[in-house]
Amino acid sequence: MVSLVPLKEKKLMEIKLGELPSWILMQDFTLKGIVGAFQRGYDPYYNKYINVRKGSISGVNMILVAYVLFRYCISYKELKHEQLRKYH
Repeated sequence: MVSLVPLKEKKLMEIKLGELPSWILMQDFTLKGIVGAFQRGYDPYYNKYINVRKGSISGVNMILVAYVLFRYCISYKELKHEQLRKYH
């Protein structure tokens, strides 16, 4: 069965593995496109995890964990050289 939604309009979770390279090439990686993607993702995230009646700290924790992992990946090269080595 053929999908009626164009490949460019599909979300990442809706595409098949064979369509992934062509889907990535169709995305807009300009500054305007990246900012637009964050704006489109902010409202659903905010409404699902932050703006709820019986909310918890999980929504804020996800942002914190993502930030920590991002900073670790950026500084991995420097951290790798500072690890303790055993000389024997």
